[in-house]
Amino acid sequence: MTESLANPLLWQPSPEERQSSAMHQLAKRLGHENDLYEWSVSQPEAFWSEVWDECAVVGEMGSRAFVPAANGARMSTARFFPDASLSVVENFLQQSGSGEALVAIDEVGNRRNRSWDELRQRVAAIASALQQCGVGAGDRVVAWLPNSIEVVEVMLGAASLGAVFSSASPDFGVNGVLDRFGQIEPKVLVAIDGYRYNGKDFDCLQRLSEIRAGLPTVVATILVSNVSVGEHDRSGYVDYETFVQSGAATPVAPKRFAFDHPWYVLYSSGTTGVPKCIVHRTGGVLIQHMKEHQLHCNLRVGDRVMYFTTTGWMMWNWLVSVLASGATAILFDGAPTSPNMDRLFDLVDQESITLLGVSAKYIDSARKAGVNPSATHKLTSLRTVCSTGSPLSPDGFSWVYEAVKSDVHLASISGGTDLCACFVGGDPTKPVYRGEIQGPMLGMASDAVDDNYRSLRDRPSVAGELVCRQPFPSMPLGFWNDGKPGQPDPMHPGPKFLSAYFERVPGMWAQGDFASWTKQQGMVIHGRSDTTLNPGGVRIGTGEIYRVVEQHPDVVESLVFGQEHDNDVRIVLLVRLMNDKALDETLIADLKQRIRTTCTPRHVPALVVQVDDLPRTRSNKLVELALADAVNGRPVRNAEAIANPECIDRIVETLNSSR
Repeated sequence: MTESLANPLLWQPSPEERQSSAMHQLAKRLGHENDLYEWSVSQPEAFWSEVWDECAVVGEMGSRAFVPAANGARMSTARFFPDASLSVVENFLQQSGSGEALVAIDEVGNRRNRSWDELRQRVAAIASALQQCGVGAGDRVVAWLPNSIEVVEVMLGAASLGAVFSSASPDFGVNGVLDRFGQIEPKVLVAIDGYRYNGKDFDCLQRLSEIRAGLPTVVATILVSNVSVGEHDRSGYVDYETFVQSGAATPVAPKRFAFDHPWYVLYSSGTTGVPKCIVHRTGGVLIQHMKEHQLHCNLRVGDRVMYFTTTGWMMWNWLVSVLASGATAILFDGAPTSPNMDRLFDLVDQESITLLGVSAKYIDSARKAGVNPSATHKLTSLRTVCSTGSPLSPDGFSWVYEAVKSDVHLASISGGTDLCACFVGGDPTKPVYRGEIQGPMLGMASDAVDDNYRSLRDRPSVAGELVCRQPFPSMPLGFWNDGKPGQPDPMHPGPKFLSAYFERVPGMWAQGDFASWTKQQGMVIHGRSDTTLNPGGVRIGTGEIYRVVEQHPDVVESLVFGQEHDNDVRIVLLVRLMNDKALDETLIADLKQRIRTTCTPRHVPALVVQVDDLPRTRSNKLVELALADAVNGRPVRNAEAIANPECIDRIVETLNSSR
């Protein structure tokens, strides 16, 4: 991909903002004002020890912050804080008093909250109630819940005992839940009776009966009452508030566990088979989140943070970790477009939100809908906007500064469920350039490499595999049941785990993203490397095409994939257009010319097709691989992970008629 003709400067911190930021203060204290990042990756033990102190991690750090892998051993066997002892709950609940720790707002505007003291008391009661169910360290507690107060309380109650927590959003179907929770054999299930989305109430109780039947290891099912969904037999379920009160008289204080004790199980997308159960270590995820929040997002005690997410996306885990930095977590459950596209910005003003997190898709949708919050909202509290989920288009960058707020820090971040953290992201001390992520995160030796594994840092705009050259604290412990039943052994990781991250690029973690450096030493993510296209043997990232196509005012969203055709691969571009637009030869020619001019002639699709819908996961990510499999006659694995699988059949039928 050729570099954009102009990557203009969109924002830079004022001298006062820069100097007051936690990032600058740390660099100044350490004497690394000009080379903090380089120092952080060259001296991992010193750096992570400083992060522990700077971010005020509660616990015993131990004598070592980093122990490298032994000579000849895999990078995955390196250890961070091997002698440390800590509790998630102690870190999340450092604050006290009547100030708000959690605020939950549903789609119709109902608002509930928990003070720091209330949350602490309820977590201790839930830990006691779970203990009475026989839950102990290493047991699994799972939640089929929306983004609500209850799911945070249950997670912290489980963590108090050292139980492993996992969550899924209630829009997952029975098979999707069982494919995930069934693998880890939970002891307690906490579920919802129903939820509302986009003005419609959804009944969960019928699916819950099937889910419970498919989880024979569950000894107690706790039911949260949320919306009225009609008459159902609720026998065998324990009311959530009754459950909490059952432990109130015998509260259980949080216990400390090792840095590598398992905290979360997250799941791969499941679009290429049964989801992989990714087991995350307590200290690794916690210290990464505290670093990202306090240093990269400049989060402070008393800030108020909302990330639009479901409990089935790693950004929920990222969001609730703001409690460990003394910030309030605003939990929104509902459609971000109900009753209109301004809803999230209404909440910014209503709740004095300082950091708003959204997906890149949301930003592009708001931009194309002509939303202009700066003209209709005050947004005086808003300091930071985070974007992730997919690459943010250059026009999306510009829209934030033109239509949201001119003096906001736009922190485009990129990481993954795989590490429950970020490789690249924001930096409150540096400028924001249009279309670019600001740079690698501290302590993360992020890079893009070519096919010969050589760094592309001195070759701006040349795309290659996104890697991490050195160990990092939130490397997963491994995959559940990988090679042998049960929890993984990080010193002897299973074959699927090693294949997923450590075999593609020798000696490095390969994230599976296609990325390039910029002249400013920022980074651009071009999409998944496993969905790169190879027409005529030339490797092309789908994200390069998206960045051009989705700038077109007539295009709502698009999807690109390769279709086997005449002993080669042809690029197919699917477009969903604005309501009053239709695909004609003029629009096709315009799209192709934009791609040819901005990218290269090899990027130009052979076929452009208009569709009414595109396949997406339940976390609203578009699905390229499943569609490519279906179009090319291969079986679509684990269709349950796709929210709208029926549209794949319609697209296949359309394309088959175009052969």
